[in-house]
Amino acid sequence: MSEPVIIGHYRILEKIGSGAMGEVFRAHDERLGRDVALKLIRASSSTNPDHIRRFELEARAAAALNHPNIVSVYDVGSEQGTPYLVCELLEGDTLRELLTTGQLPVRKAVDYTLQMVEGLTAAHDHRIVHRDLKPENLFVTTDGRVKILDFGVAKLQSDADSQRPLEELTTVTRSGTVIGTVAYMAPEQLRGKPVDHRSDIFSVGAIFYEMLTGHRAFRGETEVDTMTSVLKEEPPEKNFVDCDVPLPCRQIVQHCVEKDQEKRFQSARDLAFALETLAEAPARKRTEPPPVKTRILPWAIAGLCLLGATILFFMRTPAKPPAYRRLTYEQGTVYAARFGQDAKSIVYSAAWNGGPIQLFTMLGDSLSIQPLALTDAKLLAVSRTGELAVTLHGKHIPHLQVEGGMLAHAPLAGGSPREVLEDVPAADWDANGELAAVHHMRDHDRIEYPIGHVLYERNGWISHMRLSPKGDQIAFIGHPTTWDDRGSVMVVNLAGQATTLTQEWESADGLAWSPDSKEIWFSATPKGLSRDIMAVTTRGKLRQILDLPAGITLQDISADGQVLVSVDIERIAMAATGRDGKMQDLSWHDWSLAKDISPDGESVLFEDSSEAGGANYSLVIRKLDGTPPVKLADGSAGTLSPDGKWAISIVPGSPGQVKLIPIGPGQPRSISVQSLDHIDNGNAHFLADGKRIMLNGSEPGHAVRSYIVDLDSGKATPITPEGIEGRLISPDGRHVVRADAAGVLSLYSIPDGAAREIPGLAAGFFPVRWSDDNSSVYGYWQGQVPTAVYKVNVTTGQTNLIQMLQPDAKTGVACIRPVVVNHDGSRVAYSYYQVFSTLYLVSGLN
Repeated sequence: MSEPVIIGHYRILEKIGSGAMGEVFRAHDERLGRDVALKLIRASSSTNPDHIRRFELEARAAAALNHPNIVSVYDVGSEQGTPYLVCELLEGDTLRELLTTGQLPVRKAVDYTLQMVEGLTAAHDHRIVHRDLKPENLFVTTDGRVKILDFGVAKLQSDADSQRPLEELTTVTRSGTVIGTVAYMAPEQLRGKPVDHRSDIFSVGAIFYEMLTGHRAFRGETEVDTMTSVLKEEPPEKNFVDCDVPLPCRQIVQHCVEKDQEKRFQSARDLAFALETLAEAPARKRTEPPPVKTRILPWAIAGLCLLGATILFFMRTPAKPPAYRRLTYEQGTVYAARFGQDAKSIVYSAAWNGGPIQLFTMLGDSLSIQPLALTDAKLLAVSRTGELAVTLHGKHIPHLQVEGGMLAHAPLAGGSPREVLEDVPAADWDANGELAAVHHMRDHDRIEYPIGHVLYERNGWISHMRLSPKGDQIAFIGHPTTWDDRGSVMVVNLAGQATTLTQEWESADGLAWSPDSKEIWFSATPKGLSRDIMAVTTRGKLRQILDLPAGITLQDISADGQVLVSVDIERIAMAATGRDGKMQDLSWHDWSLAKDISPDGESVLFEDSSEAGGANYSLVIRKLDGTPPVKLADGSAGTLSPDGKWAISIVPGSPGQVKLIPIGPGQPRSISVQSLDHIDNGNAHFLADGKRIMLNGSEPGHAVRSYIVDLDSGKATPITPEGIEGRLISPDGRHVVRADAAGVLSLYSIPDGAAREIPGLAAGFFPVRWSDDNSSVYGYWQGQVPTAVYKVNVTTGQTNLIQMLQPDAKTGVACIRPVVVNHDGSRVAYSYYQVFSTLYLVSGLN
């Protein structure tokens, strides 16, 4: 019996495939005890610098991605001068093998294509273009999951690519040979011209056509003939007809395979929306004409596809479907939008293409956008006389509360803004030009109308405050917890009597009155981020207006019933620095909040707040080498113990309960803190001895303060006066860092109760960890992109820059937070909030 072949720590079991540059083997990982796919470059290619370069590029490109529709890369190495790549082992068939029997059912073709496009969206977000998509590089697992394979000719996009000579771009080899598969390559790729993400979209269209018809979109007797077909011909229409392919599917294919890049779908996200629309549409056969009522839906969907297909058609079938008009085409984030003095003008604030937030206006039927002179300003309202209400200089974060914004008003026609009131996240005009405003206080929000007269106040925060057209009531969304968009729709009358009209929604964002003041329209969802448009009367009668499987935010309603909405793709991604100082993407699902770094600097503890994380969220830990994360428990995450063996968890709905979750083997420990009936789930820290934790909470009938809790007895000892919440306790347990209402940091001495400011430190600095020697704190100023992380001496105020944080994907990044630092400042992990928006005008909703 021959000796087993060992590559690295992988034992070769059998050969399972081969490609242009290498062979693929089933192998057993001797360290982790699992089977993997090991790709070994051929001996004939190992001396070819271009092949080696492409092999290394595949490793880097695929390893940078973490998505369920992209094959996972576990490891890369070299054995006796021969490079190898280790990936997850897949069970199933390639799409090419599935197509040997002919066309696929329409629904299956749409599903497979949508999964492929979702994987491409992740790649394109990292500026990676595949450039060799074909059925051979798409794998369908036994459970129906599509995986994109082989990033061997992937291209890492850069702004300078368009200025580089063709020989330096990876579309061609050093000898000038075009690489890729000609039947699926975009015309610009065949011509050796610069490629971008739209080249992948062309390939998707060709593959989608083949799934729908069983025939290649572009075919010739020779390779040259096939290239000519790609460059000059259209996919045969006859195959669509013979296979009874629905019209919307045909239009999506045609929009993908346009010869001109500018005429194709401009992003994978736009294409994904179109495919999701098809996935929701009912199937019908050509031989059985449907009744008139069901015939409307496919034609409406076809119309949406022609408009860009980025709105998902709603589920109920009205007598006349609504009409959608796309208003924005730039990449970035819409923060707010309002109709002007009439329904023919629109004003909105947005941050496009990585630039700062700015105000724009759009007039009449023209799609021409005019920037206004106001920058660093978020729109709040437009009066009947054309006066703008805005917030200036605040930390503008979409869907969340503005911090530190200065309320100002300025004429729409132009002019300098007049400042009115600090710390205002929302405002609205009445018919007489009087402002109502939400005024943010230290621990609560209040509604002032007119400004200076307190009409209503509550803990948590207030968003989307709008005066009714009749001027007799104010509607708003009440949120119980800061930095959480969970909330309920409420109204308050001019006597200050408030009424809660709806349940508490997991995500509630966007609100406007109907023109007749009878209903309040809003966008919300009981689970996840796919907000629907709902309506509620002032007596609490609820109805659904629009049900779309997408993140819809209601912006405004005009006097004639037109509706402004933004379609928003939101996520909180996560990254960390490795030992080489480079950033490693560690995103998981779509809502990952970094909470701590392990003492050895090799893992990040984070909170999974996505829909997949469960109703009470999840504690998760992940190694910086990119291996799959491990879920530890349900609940909100605190910090890790000094020895890295335990994590703090606060489970919502369990007053006075703290859990310690083992990182490795072991059982959770429940700590009952009997004296407290409320514990802040976002600020729990171990002390250096690992036997005590600091947290913020309150006893029955008392205000919030900071406590030290003994983990053996559960006894909570207050360390600050009522109303004073600490952020961090020093390793020696003698000082607490706290911030006052203005965001100025000070040190509170636990032994004597004395407090002193940290000298020379500007307001708004957010501390995240003490240094081991008790002399300094690590932290950052929130609201800055990119974000600088500093070490600040608490005695002198001296600041030293230790890291500059800048996500690879700069467009749509609204903020970087939270940031965590390990004990010696050598590693940093952070989360960043990214929102991509498209603004639409919708008519026909009722």
